[in-house]
Amino acid sequence: MKSVPLNAVPRTSIRGRAVKKLRGTGRVPAVVYGRLAAPQSLEINAKEISDLIHHSASENVLVDLSVKDDPRPKRLALVQDVQHHPLSGQVLHVDLHEVAETEKVTIMVPVETVGEAVGVKSGGGVLEHVLFKIKVRALPKDLPEQIMVDVTSLELGKSIHLGEIQAPEGVEILGDKKVSVISVAAPRTEAEEAAAAEAAPVTAGDVEMLKEKKEEGAEAAPAKGEKGAEKAPAKAADKAPAKAAEKAPAKAAAPAEKKK
Repeated sequence: MKSVPLNAVPRTSIRGRAVKKLRGTGRVPAVVYGRLAAPQSLEINAKEISDLIHHSASENVLVDLSVKDDPRPKRLALVQDVQHHPLSGQVLHVDLHEVAETEKVTIMVPVETVGEAVGVKSGGGVLEHVLFKIKVRALPKDLPEQIMVDVTSLELGKSIHLGEIQAPEGVEILGDKKVSVISVAAPRTEAEEAAAAEAAPVTAGDVEMLKEKKEEGAEAAPAKGEKGAEKAPAKAADKAPAKAAEKAPAKAAAPAEKKK
């Protein structure tokens, strides 16, 4: 992996408001760490880091880091992690991992396919990425930005396993060699799709929805009870007073007739 230059300035403001203000000036907060030195807070130009990532095949970027007024004029570092705004995609924070030229490092690398699988072209299958990234180890200069896999000869129902991927020179692919990375699966029928949907496990979101519906139903039940409660007293009030009124005058009239 070829290193690219990246300039930075030491950062003293680390609190929330100060960091927000920093982003408003077109700068991005960053941190460089590694076993070669203590972690250091930095700020870098937002456009510079965005362009650097945009023109790279992945976010695995090797940089020659230059920190202003630093005793060490340059450091070799990997862009370890980049945080983006969920809506705008703006770079919010960058983690840099300082590395040594003579020390092997381990990173996750994207897997990309080349060609059209025969199982898709002739067999009507579906190309499936089982693993989108794989773990590799190499010297910084030998690290690949991505791993390219030729799937042209991949037949229907077949897979390319981790141990079958040809690693670039100087690169070691880590992990279980029997794990499938890419496969060609037969297309599902409508019955299989329906069965898969029915057999899908209930997720936390589904549980919350069911709970909400149940609570809504529980709230609706007393409403019916309230209607019943309104009707019951009305019936009792209608019937009881009427009967009492009919009987009371009859009893009162009897003594009046006796006096005559």
